[in-house]
Amino acid sequence: MGYLPIGEHGLIGDLRTVALVGTDGTIDWYCCPRFDAPSVFAAILDDERGGSFELAADLPVRTNQFYVPDTNVLVTRFYTDEGVAEVQDFMPIAEEESHEADRHRLVRRLLCVRGALPFRVRVAPRFDYSSQTHTLHMTDGQASFVSPAFSLRLTSTVPLESDGCDVQARFKLTEGQQAVFALDRLAEGVVPRSCALIEAEKAYNDTVRYWRHWLSASHYRGRWREMVHRSALTLKLLTYAPTGGIVAAATTSLPEQIGGGRNWDYRYVWVRDAAFCVYALLRLGFTEEAEAFMSFLSKHVKAGRGQQSGPLQIMYGIDGRTEFPERELTHLKGYRGSAPVRVGNAAAGQLQMDIYGALIDSIYLYNKWGQPISSERWDELCALVDWVCKNWDQPDEGIWETRGGRKNFVYSRLMCWVAVERAARVALQRGLPADLPTWRESRDAMYRQIMRQGWSPTLHAFIQHFDEEVLDASVLMMPLAKFVSPTDPKWLSTLDALAEGLVSDTLVYRYDPLISPDGLQGEEGTFSICTFWYVEALTRAGRLEEARRVFDNILSYANHLGLYAEEIGRSGEQLGNFPQAFTHLALISAAFNLDQALG
Repeated sequence: MGYLPIGEHGLIGDLRTVALVGTDGTIDWYCCPRFDAPSVFAAILDDERGGSFELAADLPVRTNQFYVPDTNVLVTRFYTDEGVAEVQDFMPIAEEESHEADRHRLVRRLLCVRGALPFRVRVAPRFDYSSQTHTLHMTDGQASFVSPAFSLRLTSTVPLESDGCDVQARFKLTEGQQAVFALDRLAEGVVPRSCALIEAEKAYNDTVRYWRHWLSASHYRGRWREMVHRSALTLKLLTYAPTGGIVAAATTSLPEQIGGGRNWDYRYVWVRDAAFCVYALLRLGFTEEAEAFMSFLSKHVKAGRGQQSGPLQIMYGIDGRTEFPERELTHLKGYRGSAPVRVGNAAAGQLQMDIYGALIDSIYLYNKWGQPISSERWDELCALVDWVCKNWDQPDEGIWETRGGRKNFVYSRLMCWVAVERAARVALQRGLPADLPTWRESRDAMYRQIMRQGWSPTLHAFIQHFDEEVLDASVLMMPLAKFVSPTDPKWLSTLDALAEGLVSDTLVYRYDPLISPDGLQGEEGTFSICTFWYVEALTRAGRLEEARRVFDNILSYANHLGLYAEEIGRSGEQLGNFPQAFTHLALISAAFNLDQALG
């Protein structure tokens, strides 16, 4: 089947949407004009019906793909016996108030750098997840793809030919020559524009300059600067500039197991990511991004807005919306036959108690390193803490969004403890009004319950939930959240138990679904975020040589560009939605703390 491995892709974007570019030069994932919009190209989910933008040398090639240093401008290079060429893929970054922000221009700049090579181009959009037909209009070297809901215009410096409702071209370039293709949104208020060679060169230089200027704000000068900065650049690409929200991943339905059904839509903002976002961004020096994300939380993550389970939802749309019903696109085959393809996410209606700890910890961190919390926000926070104090002792679906029924997850109780403990800290530090006696009583009750019921004398470890004695990597957050000392004997015993039960080649599984059924079929790979938590837990325990070995090993599993999907399969392949923000956030945190500990 015509599918590249998931990891054989790079990411470009304009802070509103992104595209995946394969190492073969094909764009096989692109949603426009937003991350969560219906796809225009989705060949990664169906190699026959999904649609793509092919651009390649028209003869056998070897390829290499890399980013222009310190940028999100992607270069795919073709090596042949006849010469060498490269395509530079990027999306210009427009000012928020500019009309250009609605253009969503995708530029593909092809240069022949040695010899002479023939090339082929085929642009075959398939609108609305390949469910809408479109018509093609050719005028003055431009091709307009018009569908009922959305339209695009392609401009080219080489002649285009129609092929049904698609376009193609074949041409030859000699050393020093170039060709440019620009794909623009065709909409009211967006003035049609060509993309001549000079204009493309200026757009390229402006885009390179933008990313390098942005990255210059980083304070990180540690051992793993290249990987940390690539993670930061990736997180910026996953940011929706109009609101400051950061999507969990760029894609939907990329499988956790090839041929399996664990395929979800991650193009939304998870509250769980909040504390990790704020911590990572502030630690690196990206205060504007942290402020924008906190603004998103303050404006959109409010109690009582359509929630079914508790005052908050676990996720929100990039514009703050609260409804995105899950549905299956049965006309798409899925990546390498991994059906179903899903859009929307039914987990939005789940009860996941840990989100309150994540949200309040982010506010605590921002109050500490950023700006003091406002009086209005403090009142809202107190209401959430009061709710947690009344409702913490109940089963939920947990951090992993299982669909096998609610359980008394240890991680959920841990993060409820974090919610109350961090709020109490802020109250004491700032002298803010709070029902501290009630908060302390609830906090202490949570602590004692976890220590009594969340500890297994048989396994000598903290466990997944109270009902069964099974391991779960989410408890790696215990010392990171300062619930337990990183050198506590119970915690060191837990580390050893996790290493024996959930670690393979230093990579960490989140749990064993065969031992702890989660209501879903199939297996999964190791979870990269859990491996980075493992690094940080080892670091805090003082086991620095082991931590460095694990960290260096997980870095070797990144793709050729330093990007990670959600999981790593048994043969080392990237699995799940790609790239995943949570993984890159955890990488930054692990690198920062390990670097400090090593001195």
